[in-house]
Amino acid sequence: MIQKEWVVARPAPTSHLHQYDVNPILAQILFNRGFEDPDDAQKFLYDRDLRGEDPYKMKDMEKAVDRIVDAIDHHEPMVVYGDFDADGVTSTTLMMQVLTELGADVMPYIPDRIEEGYGLNTPALESLAEQGKKLIVTVDCGIRSVDDVIAGMEAGLDIIITDHHSIGPDIPPALAVVNPQQQDCEGNPRLAGVGVAYMLAKALLLHRWRTDRHNYPKIRESDLLDLVAVGTVADIMALNSSLNRRLVTHGLNTINEMRRPGIEALAKVAGLKAGKITAMDIGFGLGPRINAAGRLDSAMIAVNMLLSQTLQEAIPYAKNLQELNLERQNLTRQAQAVISQQIEDNDDVRLIFAGDSSFQPGIVGLVAGRLTEQYYRPAVVLEFGDEESRASCRSIPEFNITQALDECADLLVRHGGHAMAAGFTVKNENIDRLRQELKNKAQQALDGQDLVRTLYIDTELSINQLNEKLVKELQILEPTGHENKPASFITKNMPVLECRTVGKEKKHLKVKLGRNGLPPVDGIGFGLGSWEGNMPKRIDAAFNLEMNEWNGRSSLQMRLLDIRPAEVGV
Repeated sequence: MIQKEWVVARPAPTSHLHQYDVNPILAQILFNRGFEDPDDAQKFLYDRDLRGEDPYKMKDMEKAVDRIVDAIDHHEPMVVYGDFDADGVTSTTLMMQVLTELGADVMPYIPDRIEEGYGLNTPALESLAEQGKKLIVTVDCGIRSVDDVIAGMEAGLDIIITDHHSIGPDIPPALAVVNPQQQDCEGNPRLAGVGVAYMLAKALLLHRWRTDRHNYPKIRESDLLDLVAVGTVADIMALNSSLNRRLVTHGLNTINEMRRPGIEALAKVAGLKAGKITAMDIGFGLGPRINAAGRLDSAMIAVNMLLSQTLQEAIPYAKNLQELNLERQNLTRQAQAVISQQIEDNDDVRLIFAGDSSFQPGIVGLVAGRLTEQYYRPAVVLEFGDEESRASCRSIPEFNITQALDECADLLVRHGGHAMAAGFTVKNENIDRLRQELKNKAQQALDGQDLVRTLYIDTELSINQLNEKLVKELQILEPTGHENKPASFITKNMPVLECRTVGKEKKHLKVKLGRNGLPPVDGIGFGLGSWEGNMPKRIDAAFNLEMNEWNGRSSLQMRLLDIRPAEVGV
């Protein structure tokens, strides 16, 4: 059981709390989120307007639109080239939907994770050119594929890059590069790949409205926002970004209206109900199932589901994704067990670097994520191949994994990603050197630091302050997720009335906690099942507060993040 450090936010000044016409607890939470000005807080909470977002602020957007419109007008065959994760799948679907509505001759292409790997690759581009394709529009990939873009252009293709990943030393010499990470781009750098694709779609629709509104398609921008919400949340984009928050809010409305048969089918197999789907449901329900397609089979299963015109057409694809997701869960558990045996559990470990030839390439990222969660260390997990191996990396805030890979670029075939998540391909002859280089860099960056997972707590509450009214008031913070976490609290010295483990493997904890003069409150702690054997009579707990719905009944529930024996003498 990894000990966590609890850090409670400093109390807001009384003068600040009085500025808000809200519950003092919510005012404290807003203060913790950095909103010391009530007007800024109001804008964050209530701004939903997307009309003022000008896609043409993004560098090369006009070039991209002009070339795509020209291809549509001259019936040139084009390709939407995407990625196999949920962000890439939703980006591909969105761009296919818009281009088809605009009358384009277009087909989707997502590379095979095992045979081709992530991003643009020269053989695929050359093959597409041989098939007579003229224009490639990438979504959620391509920003680091300099050599592949050159090869594709030499094969006779025009290439437009749309991406959101970090910029490498050189930008591909494509016809247009739409990526808000570019320093001279005015676009929002916190967009997901699907957010960038949405901006291109918005620009294309705006161009059609301005030039030929009599042939404007029936599609509405809001019809696309369900895809934007899924890709943004699944790719763990920041939800304290005003634009992402607005996109996801509108997207959740579209999802809950079930306008898209593919989303409705996926919600059914995931056990989610229309009208009640949240950002958390995307992160733990819809997103993983979409991701499962590209991890273990073809991402086109998910694309075909999302492009389905009827529920009847979409259901078989959704059921396939459900089966793949169950298989993915089993393979991930098995792989995690293999690697856990390779790790020496001591304080000197600053970076986990391990792998196995039996691993599926599609699950190494999940395993890396679980190892980082378990040990709070950067993790690199490889699937060993005959001549080259592929890896996924997950990191912690104290160590920028993509920067470390940039500094080892001479040892890599290709690489890319974000500060907290990355991937690479490496020749097997370079693995030992790479392992040592990355471990040295982690040692230098993390030396002397006490690497403990930190729980940031909004405020302390008494057990009797927990009620349904507070849960309802906290809903104004939605959508919550990365960089806008659900409100977190601590409550101390609570009597434990009941305690048991739940779940297939008994890894989760279910407790009933006493309240003075009020009915007991339930608590659920995922991954906290090991407490069951040594549960103290009274505990302190860190938790989120929520309503649990089961068999048509709704009840207050604490989602336990961590627990401790109650402090002595309290």
